[in-house]
Amino acid sequence: MTEKSATATTSSGESIRFIPVQSTLYPWLVTVFVVTFLISNINATKGVQLGPLITDGAFFLFPLAYIAGDVLSECYGFKSTRRAVYIGFVMAILAAVCFYIAIWLPAADFYEGQEAFAATLGLMPQILAASLIGYVVGQLLNSFTLTRMKAKTGEKGLIGRLVASTVVGELGDTVLFCAVAAPVIGVTTFGGFLNYVVVGFIWKTLIEVVMLPLTTFVIKWVKSRENYTANYMSVAVE
Repeated sequence: MTEKSATATTSSGESIRFIPVQSTLYPWLVTVFVVTFLISNINATKGVQLGPLITDGAFFLFPLAYIAGDVLSECYGFKSTRRAVYIGFVMAILAAVCFYIAIWLPAADFYEGQEAFAATLGLMPQILAASLIGYVVGQLLNSFTLTRMKAKTGEKGLIGRLVASTVVGELGDTVLFCAVAAPVIGVTTFGGFLNYVVVGFIWKTLIEVVMLPLTTFVIKWVKSRENYTANYMSVAVE
C-alpha cells in the first residue's frame, strides 16, 4: 500500500502538512457494505408476496452486504470486518435518528408528502431493532466462521468457507430478523413466519452461491490490488 503526499505548498511558498491517506480498497468496500445495509433497512419495511412466497423488499439487495462482508473477511480478517460491522451499526442508528427528527419537524404548508415521507422513512422501532440485531449477529457469525476456517485451511478451500460462512451468517441473521420483525410487516401465523424464515434464508443463501464466481473474482482482484503476499497469509484471526 502506498500513501499520498502529506505535504503541500501554499501560493506564498509556505509548506503545510496533512495527515497521509493510505491507498487501499478497504474504505471503498466498507462504504459498499454500509450503504447496502442502510438501503436494505428502508426496503425491508415493505412486505412482499411473490405467489405463495412471503418476504420483504430487501430480499434482492441484502445478500450484497454479505458478499462485501465475505470479501472484507477473506482479505482483511475478522478484526477489520468487525470494525466495518460496527460502523454500519452506528450509521444505521444515526440514519434512523435523522429520519425521526425530519418526520417530527413541522411540514411546510406547500409540502404534501408528509404522510408518505413518514411511512417510508419512519422505521418502526421493532423493524430497526430487528435489522440491527440480525445484521450484527449475522455478519459477525459470517466473518468469524470464514476467518476461523481460513486459519485452519490456509488459502485452500475458499469456496467451501464462503458457502459455510454464508449458511451460518444468513441463518442467524434471518431467524433473528424475522422473529422480531414478522408481526410488524403483517406475518402473524406460525405458517407465515416459517415461510418467511425459510424463503428468506434459502433466497439469500442461493443468491450468494450464485454470486460465488463474482465474489471469488473480487477477492482475487482485491488481493492482487493490495499486494497480498505470504506475509499477510500468516496473520492469525484477531
